[in-house]
Amino acid sequence: MFVNLSCSRSGETRRASSVVMSRELYNFIGGRWAPSESGEMLENHNPATGDLLARIPSSTKVDVDAAVEEAKAVQPSWGACSPAERADMLEAIADALEHRSEEIAELESRDTGKPIALARSVDAARSVANFRFFADQVREFSGQVFEIEGASTRTVYDPVGICGLISPWNLPLYLLSWKVAPALAMGNTVVCKPSELTPMTANLLAEISSAILPAGVLNMVHGLGSQAGQALTEHKDVGAISFTGGTETGKRVASATARRFAKTSLELGGKNSTIVFADACTPERIENTLDGLVRSSFLNQGQICLCGSRLLIESNAYDLLVLAFSERVSKMKIGDPLNSNTQLGALINQDHRAKVEDYIALAKSAGGRILTGGSRPSLPAPFDEGSFLEPTVIDSLPLDHRCHMEEIFGPVVVMAPFTSEEEVISIANATQYGLSGGVWSADIEKANRIAISLHSGTVWINGWLKRDLRVPFGGLKASGVGREGGRWALEFFSEVRSICQVDEQF
Repeated sequence: MFVNLSCSRSGETRRASSVVMSRELYNFIGGRWAPSESGEMLENHNPATGDLLARIPSSTKVDVDAAVEEAKAVQPSWGACSPAERADMLEAIADALEHRSEEIAELESRDTGKPIALARSVDAARSVANFRFFADQVREFSGQVFEIEGASTRTVYDPVGICGLISPWNLPLYLLSWKVAPALAMGNTVVCKPSELTPMTANLLAEISSAILPAGVLNMVHGLGSQAGQALTEHKDVGAISFTGGTETGKRVASATARRFAKTSLELGGKNSTIVFADACTPERIENTLDGLVRSSFLNQGQICLCGSRLLIESNAYDLLVLAFSERVSKMKIGDPLNSNTQLGALINQDHRAKVEDYIALAKSAGGRILTGGSRPSLPAPFDEGSFLEPTVIDSLPLDHRCHMEEIFGPVVVMAPFTSEEEVISIANATQYGLSGGVWSADIEKANRIAISLHSGTVWINGWLKRDLRVPFGGLKASGVGREGGRWALEFFSEVRSICQVDEQF
């Protein structure tokens, strides 16, 4: 639910898709819309223009407590519904999201600064797919039966109870739906805490759910991570926390849930290497390779935890690929996120852009070579107020430099040569992260040999971001704990028990 506050740009008549509205959002607790108990609000701005998009509740422990109580009250009856009944409601949510997919794409583009073409093809489409997928999964999901001499044991899956779902700002509805759908499918009730930077599509999901789900099954609490998020992770009645976000915040979440042994899933950061062999750079292959490398490096302005921000290139193809890659990147179209031809939009806010620029400055001071980008683009009003940054390619840095080791989470790629399989595996595995990786080679046997040696939860060969929703997703080392997707998600959002029947005659 929202209240229209104003229409900017002096009330001039503009095409519907470009009207700038500011809205007042509310928490959604127990099927009702309500402000925070304190009445305090936070402002949410369009990263591309600086326009005020919305004001949202600055919720505290009081609001989280209220949401948990509503979720607790209805959970037994929701959990008692059959999987088929819950699946039907997930399908209804998917249908409603699909009906409003263009609205979702525009809200997501305004809220995050990402190109609307990306919001349509990824954010809106995947959010629908997530609900449909888990509806199908839960219909087929069942326990197992194990037989031994004189006894049989069956497994049963019970709901955890109340699940706290904390989602990030880079893929707001996409990643929130990835948590909500399996949690609800397994009979849990949920309290969601979306990012305060991107609340719009989470609010839309709550609105849609209000006409489909029983009151209290899905609750939405807006606010800061240090207040609403912390209260949710620390709440004694929340049996599971699923968090996607930064590694440092993930450590605090893990510390809070460990005190009460709550189930915890953490999908955290990454510093992902893309390894390119010379046989992927031959005249007949290089264009396809470049398409994949540019996409994996700069999709969503590099603000995806899976982006390949380290490009490791076999030395005998290094100069060729560096030149071709830099030239391709320099021609990327930056600007109005609502223009379907735009390839790069704005970063999430000015503070984040400044952080990314600090890394570029560090690279320069260490003798790094800026091959393209590194500056703020010159854009016409109103985009001159946005947090835009040119896509940046850097080489000639030591392999232990911070730009090689730390997650920048922006449109910055560092490049380096390698001479052998052993060397590139060592370079790729040298960071604290282990989320994803990529290998490009015409030699599939070699590519698989490299892939199996990378300490990463997911490795793509000759492609990127191809996702089968049935397979496990998650990271190693500082990239997280637990797995999402398919059966792994359904198992996380449940408690499995064993019931053994002894074949004894009484």
